[in-house]
Amino acid sequence: MRPEERPAPKHDDPLLPDEVTGDELDAEARAELRTLPKDLATKVARHLVMAGQLSEDEPEKAYKHARAARRLASRVGIVREAAGLAAYRAEEWGEALAELRAARRLSAGDESYLPVMADCERGLGRPERALELVKAPEAARLDPMGRVELRIVESGVRRDLGQYDAAVVTLQIPELRDRRLRPWSARLFYAYADALVEAGRADEASDWFARSAAADRDGETDAAERYAELEGLHILDTEEEDAAAEAARSDEGGAPDLGEPEVAEMAEAEDAVTEGSGAEPAEPEPVIEPVIEVVAATAIEFKPADPEILDVPAEDVPEAPAVFLEPDHADDADDEERPPAES
Repeated sequence: MRPEERPAPKHDDPLLPDEVTGDELDAEARAELRTLPKDLATKVARHLVMAGQLSEDEPEKAYKHARAARRLASRVGIVREAAGLAAYRAEEWGEALAELRAARRLSAGDESYLPVMADCERGLGRPERALELVKAPEAARLDPMGRVELRIVESGVRRDLGQYDAAVVTLQIPELRDRRLRPWSARLFYAYADALVEAGRADEASDWFARSAAADRDGETDAAERYAELEGLHILDTEEEDAAAEAARSDEGGAPDLGEPEVAEMAEAEDAVTEGSGAEPAEPEPVIEPVIEVVAATAIEFKPADPEILDVPAEDVPEAPAVFLEPDHADDADDEERPPAES
């Protein structure tokens, strides 16, 4: 039998669909699985692929796949990382923390898990331990995305402790004033707006929710809804309304068909009215309906935040005489002494 005629292999795991082969896993992750026997590595890879595909919409099922992969390959760092992140999304804080600690040990002290680990401590109701992770020396080695995420977690911890002003100050970092949109912009703006609400500064929060909605091109947050709530607005989904109206028109099949007797009766009635009045039939007046234009929150033009102006006490400002420089008239004098050019 030629290779192309061989039937596709059947898989015996009910959790794994046959169309998932494991090749969907990225190359770096597959490289870590090479320490396993080939068949075992393939099965683990398939569970990891499913965990990734289901992580957003079905975190509980994703967690089951990650646990299955962990049972098969508990000594592989990428497997423990996947199990930890899946547990985190499923809000299994204790297991997530244990898995990510193991992943750090197996991955030679990878610090990228610190924000998630700190958030797990927060989820377990241990804000002091969360702050210990935030202030750990390893936090200085995080990349910009990791540092921003850690600040967002710290702001949440401060709010848990009732330190609402500190939660706001925690997020006043250079990235908040960045004039360019970054991968973290929407989340950072949202967290800052949320902290402002908790601190009783709803007017400022409204502006930052609008910024978050403008930066959130993928709709990952509910910033638009939060903005509308603070402003007392109601967001209308015009696309859904248009689709519903179009469907209703399709179901009705357009205007109702009138039979010939009905049409004749209507025409005779109109002629009688016209002849009795002796005037030309008046055209119906157009009905003017108010049009309310609803702009999607994500269509708000993104504008950079205004720079903060620090209040400096007057006594701290050094006194110095104002110096005004007179304009240099040397060039004008040269022009006056220079003879006119011959034409």
